[in-house]
Amino acid sequence: MRAFTLSLALLSGAAASAQTTMTGKEFEAYATGKTLTYASEGQVYGVEQYLPNRRVRWAFVDDTCHIGHWYEDAGEICFVYEHDATPQCWTFQISEGKLMARFVSNPPDTQLKEVNQTSEPLACTGPDVGV
Repeated sequence: MRAFTLSLALLSGAAASAQTTMTGKEFEAYATGKTLTYASEGQVYGVEQYLPNRRVRWAFVDDTCHIGHWYEDAGEICFVYEHDATPQCWTFQISEGKLMARFVSNPPDTQLKEVNQTSEPLACTGPDVGV
């Protein structure tokens, strides 16, 4: 009985700490109007500005900005940019008040964590400076 109780307690703790994937509506409510900086394994990866109507502006560190949009597809948030029409799909969760993203397209399993949040526009190096 003691082992059963311990197993049940561990299972309950795991369920409580389990995070649920955000829906498109939840993601939109969290991100719209914000510019988020993401890191991978402690290194800044890139910055994305979330604009109204599910539009985005993305830049890798020290790279030009790319304009695109996102949409929800089968529980994933997929991004398409003007420079590349191939959908890039992610799942998003909130962990400790920060957005966590896991890339599910090919290659899978890149994980990003929000490390900064601002309402300021993304500082673009080009070609869409000032947009």
